Amino acid sequence: MDLILEPLGSPIIVRALLASAMVGIVCAVVGTYVVLRGIAFIGDAIAHAGFPGVVVAFMLGWPLYVGAAIAAVGTALSIGVVTRRAGIRQDTAIGVLFAGTFAFGVFLFSTIQGYVADLFSFLFGNVLAIGPQDLVALLVLGGGVVLTVAILWKELLYATFDPLGAAASGIPVERLEYLFLTLVALTIVVSLQAVGIILVVAMLVTPAATAQLLAVRFTRLMLIAAMVGVSSAVVGLYLSYWFDVASGATIVLVQTILFAVALVAGPRGLLGRRATRAAAATGAAEAAR
Repeated sequence: MDLILEPLGSPIIVRALLASAMVGIVCAVVGTYVVLRGIAFIGDAIAHAGFPGVVVAFMLGWPLYVGAAIAAVGTALSIGVVTRRAGIRQDTAIGVLFAGTFAFGVFLFSTIQGYVADLFSFLFGNVLAIGPQDLVALLVLGGGVVLTVAILWKELLYATFDPLGAAASGIPVERLEYLFLTLVALTIVVSLQAVGIILVVAMLVTPAATAQLLAVRFTRLMLIAAMVGVSSAVVGLYLSYWFDVASGATIVLVQTILFAVALVAGPRGLLGRRATRAAAATGAAEAAR
């Protein structure tokens, strides 16, 4: 019992737990749409695109989250504009903008003399470094993303599965697309301090991918994804505390293990499908008798 209660005596750990739980919820909610749309690469691209914003904010003395948000949202909207206006495939636009913006960030980073711990924390994540003001900003920003999805979840879902039908029924699909890209960008900004630019795509994709192996209905899928996101964040943070290892990497490893378990033993996993095929074969054999 002391192993569970002892970390809670530290305000740093309590803030990290609250931040990790919020990140798990926000990433699961938005990540469900990302996985259903089949655009997992966009999370990695926008995360890396936020790096030059972080570097510029550091150089100008601004809050790093402000720089990350401006760069991430700007890149996300640019992806939408290039895809729609230039007639280029979305994955092509993502690849071009992802490489260009991250290269610009590395270029700016190379001009800074000496070791810069704050910028490295955004690359690899350091949820234990979240202060009271950071936590408030994270909760407000994450809560805003979740509230927006809660209000527009049906429209977003309709536009995800049938954009032509949604447009014909009067739903502003193009504006929804830009809004969705903005939500993805803000979700990534929320997650940067917890797991860093390098691992943020896992937080966005893995819980939703795990839920896909366990549920079919959308609401249940999103609920399971949120449960996976929160539980893996809390368990990963505790493990990182007990074993004194990197928190972001540990959280992602826990998510990956849960995905592997669902892949093997879930109802839609390898064993579940084998059991379904065996039952179908048995039923067919009995019907043929």
